[in-house]
Amino acid sequence: MHTFWKTIGLYNSATWLGQLLIVVTGIILTTLLIRKQSPTVKRLMKIYLTGVYLWIAIVYYLIYCAERNYNALMALFWGVMAIAWIWDTVTGYTTFEYNKKYRVFACFLLLSPFMYPLFSLLRGLSYPEITSPVMPCSVVTFTLGLLLLYSRKVNIFMVLLLCHWSLIGLAKTYFFQIPEDFILVSVSIPALYLFFNESFIRNLPKDAKPKAKYIHGLLILICVMLGAVLVSSLLQTAFAYP
Repeated sequence: MHTFWKTIGLYNSATWLGQLLIVVTGIILTTLLIRKQSPTVKRLMKIYLTGVYLWIAIVYYLIYCAERNYNALMALFWGVMAIAWIWDTVTGYTTFEYNKKYRVFACFLLLSPFMYPLFSLLRGLSYPEITSPVMPCSVVTFTLGLLLLYSRKVNIFMVLLLCHWSLIGLAKTYFFQIPEDFILVSVSIPALYLFFNESFIRNLPKDAKPKAKYIHGLLILICVMLGAVLVSSLLQTAFAYP
């Protein structure tokens, strides 16, 4: 746990300017995407996401988290997701077509990275050993929000990787005493349901085997089970903090 927060402190101290530039660029591109949705802006957003994911893989994990035993594996995971965004940029698979159905929840996710440092400060931590908007989990919540706001056609492979990362956060809340990750896990469960319901179940043919209603029921059951694990972890963490 000491190593975990030490590396976060080193990362924040050394890269605060770079993180600020990433955040400002993200705000500008997101605003442009919401207002214009031109092919150029969509391509720039994908290039931006590729760069941010490579930043997490190289700068965060390989450089400043080198003391952690699992840093190379985590860097590889984020490198794979960066490659997925490169592929998407070339093929144009994710169309970034606006879907107003989930607008409120999606906007909440887009803003959630700023909740991480606030949460850290509220629970008594101090800079630089606090979570920041340019760390793995906060980047995931931003990406989920962006994809949900434009969920008419998304790369479901990317969604699976993002949700898989979210579930890793359950273990981190206990072992590294980072309850901030409950933000990520609690929003990723409903996001998982909405993505699969929108992109997969709604498009199943009527004669599909098994029928869509059974697959939908299974999806609900999985999300309920994940929710139960989340609540259990939340209670255990709550008792761990006096």
